[in-house]
Amino acid sequence: MTQALDAILEIFSWVGFGAAVVFGIAAVVVWASDGTWLPADAYLDEDGRTLRWLDDAGEVNAAELSAHDRDHLGAGGTARIWYRHGWRDRMRFTRRPPVLRLLVGLAIGGGVLGVVTVLASVVVFFLRS
Repeated sequence: MTQALDAILEIFSWVGFGAAVVFGIAAVVVWASDGTWLPADAYLDEDGRTLRWLDDAGEVNAAELSAHDRDHLGAGGTARIWYRHGWRDRMRFTRRPPVLRLLVGLAIGGGVLGVVTVLASVVVFFLRS
């Protein structure tokens, strides 16, 4: 029974630390390739489907809104958005891509799993002695 417990703890520690490294590298790649996004205040157009904003060059940009995107609008049809620097008509409601939060969470979870199993392995080692 003790050998099985040692093997299970060893496997989970390798899996946890491995997942932390893999998801951490993926998070850095996603973060680095995301580009520069700048904040802006956007306003709903008269048609009720188009969001418009001014970029840093003073040009007017526009993006069609889906039904899901309308939930982000505040009073008076305004919203705080992030637009892609150097691109036209690209915007989102968050500064970072949503997948980045998932990857960081998985990396942290893997690291926690690795640390917890290593600590459990040390505790089991000293309890046997």
